[in-house]
Amino acid sequence: MGRLVPAVTRALDILELFLDGDGTLSAPDIVRRLRLPRTTVHELVTTLAARQYIVPVTGRPGRYRLGVRPYQLGSRYAEQLDLAAEGRQVAQSVAQTCDETVHVAILEDTDVIYIAKVDSTHAVRMVSAAGRRLPAHCTSVGKMLLASLPERELAERIPDGAELAAMTPHSITDPVVLREKLAGIRQRGIAVESRESNPDVSCVAAPVRDRTGQVVAALSISVPMIRWSEERRAELEQLAAKGAAELSERLGHRSAG
Repeated sequence: MGRLVPAVTRALDILELFLDGDGTLSAPDIVRRLRLPRTTVHELVTTLAARQYIVPVTGRPGRYRLGVRPYQLGSRYAEQLDLAAEGRQVAQSVAQTCDETVHVAILEDTDVIYIAKVDSTHAVRMVSAAGRRLPAHCTSVGKMLLASLPERELAERIPDGAELAAMTPHSITDPVVLREKLAGIRQRGIAVESRESNPDVSCVAAPVRDRTGQVVAALSISVPMIRWSEERRAELEQLAAKGAAELSERLGHRSAG
């Protein structure tokens, strides 16, 4: 790896400061927060302003906000993002950690479509494939995605009188019961499915958000019942949440923390 250029590092440090607070900064703010010499900050701010990375705030002398150039770069990055490709990379990392099958899925009407999948190396594992479609209410990824919908949209997709198909004897078939489960998922931020889509498998799932904060996918970990326990479930919930957060970050999402 080559040597880092201090001036470039400092300029990037300044730009990243604008991600916090109200999005405006003065030169003294930057000096205080980065503990850089005033002359250095003045030169960097002048350079960034000249290149339209930051611009003066109208009516607030001495304060700056992000300019058009970071927006242009971010838009180009967003155009190049491939949810399936990014999802597979994160799923690969999660699968290496737990050695279980990991999926990334999206919602289409009342079904989920798996857009990325990485298998466990165990002989006994969940059998599925990217591109497979399943009823959302029977899967952890699907319940996570349904729970993320506004109430009105959820009611339109799954009205109280809807007939929900059962994939196993454990599948939820009553829309009212499903809605109660979804309320709990919405509160916890994690979905769990036990033998609802496959009688021999349980799954946990967490939400994946884009740069606007909208839930666009879910990441799940699927485990055969022979390796499932309450202790393991708690461990996998944390891992799924961590993986989903990493994928969200790749999509441009910034968590409140």
